[in-house]
Amino acid sequence: MNVFRILGDVSHLLAIIILLMKMWKSRSCAGISGKSQLLFALVFTSRYLDLLTSFISIYNMVMKIIFLLCAYITVYLIYIRLSKTYDSENDTFRLEFLLVPVIGLSFLENYDFTPLEILWTFSIYLESVAILPQLFMISKTGEAESITTHYLFFLGLYRLLYLANWIWRYHTEKFYDQIAVVSGVVQTIFYFDFFYLYITKGNSEKIPNICHIFCLLFPSIP
Repeated sequence: MNVFRILGDVSHLLAIIILLMKMWKSRSCAGISGKSQLLFALVFTSRYLDLLTSFISIYNMVMKIIFLLCAYITVYLIYIRLSKTYDSENDTFRLEFLLVPVIGLSFLENYDFTPLEILWTFSIYLESVAILPQLFMISKTGEAESITTHYLFFLGLYRLLYLANWIWRYHTEKFYDQIAVVSGVVQTIFYFDFFYLYITKGNSEKIPNICHIFCLLFPSIP
């Protein structure tokens, strides 16, 4: 395992911990998209079903369990424990716009037409777009709390590090996973404008420019 993958996993876990700490300390989930968190929980669930069928390493198993637990704890806090603070009026992205094409693509483009492989492929495609409800929510409210921007920053950093991991693996092992790489590139693109604003504006609470695209694409979403 190379250093880029380890740093990517750490960055991903740090993003989730930042989000959980924000909700726990403030007793509020304001500004957080419950729909994005539901999608991430679905991503981890469909991807880590191999916990029941195979063993790769202690590190691999522990990280998968941690991500699953954190995902469902986040969903629990948003929809049950802190539901009174959940901003459902602005979290209005239509999930079927993402789920229907992702499910269809998972059946059409995969490496092996078996249940576990299709679910793994589904998780890869879904992860690439799971952040869209959060970005759309930011575009509607016009601002984001600093904790939320930190969360988005470390999620974007995780994707960049995983791109570096794939480049390194191709260079050293001649390993290339087309589905994972293409989906990772698509996901990283969604963070480009956000990275620019985060770095150049001193982590201001301005909207990532890419969010304006969502408003133009989906102006009539209730």
